[in-house]
Amino acid sequence: MAAPKRVTKRRGETRQRLLEAALWVFAEQGFGRSTVEQVCERAGYTRGAFYSNFASLDDLFLAMWEQRSTELIDGLRQALDEMDASRVTDVRGVVELVTPAVPVDDTWYRITAEFTAHALRNPGLRRVMTAREEAISGAITPVVAELLGKIGRETPDQVAMGQALVAVHDGTAAQCLLEPDNPAVWQRRADLFERVLTAYSINNGGRS
Repeated sequence: MAAPKRVTKRRGETRQRLLEAALWVFAEQGFGRSTVEQVCERAGYTRGAFYSNFASLDDLFLAMWEQRSTELIDGLRQALDEMDASRVTDVRGVVELVTPAVPVDDTWYRITAEFTAHALRNPGLRRVMTAREEAISGAITPVVAELLGKIGRETPDQVAMGQALVAVHDGTAAQCLLEPDNPAVWQRRADLFERVLTAYSINNGGRS
């Protein structure tokens, strides 16, 4: 009974190393230019090890993307849980408290952008992309709505607000990555978030 467990553990470790290697290969080369050989070389395995874990490069890409998405969403939830909401007094305060929990990551942006383009060509993958957007929105929207409630603002349509927040994040990420040292770019990003929260919430007599 012990031998199968050791094999299972080894296989799990092999699979994880391939997934980690894929993250960097896809980010550096782009999915369209990446090869099984490049992933194997980065991970230190043979093609045989690759095909014992993944049916194709597409299969690996999807597994890597889903794992990384899950890790990022879990990290987002943890960051939101650890926030100090006591200092929020207005909509801008909500933005300044929440946005640091949603990182703008160059490596992940390149992979996500390419996966989005890939998914648009493959109807089956669109469901994966939609689920990722819904999971991110589902993690952040209730927290934002609660913070808005603390300053006297109601959120009639949390789903719409969540979609708008994801759109602003995705839309401004490229600008921030292209000019990471330009404070005006980051300022405009925060301004857009503030306008979205203001537009999708209603002042019920509290602070704005």
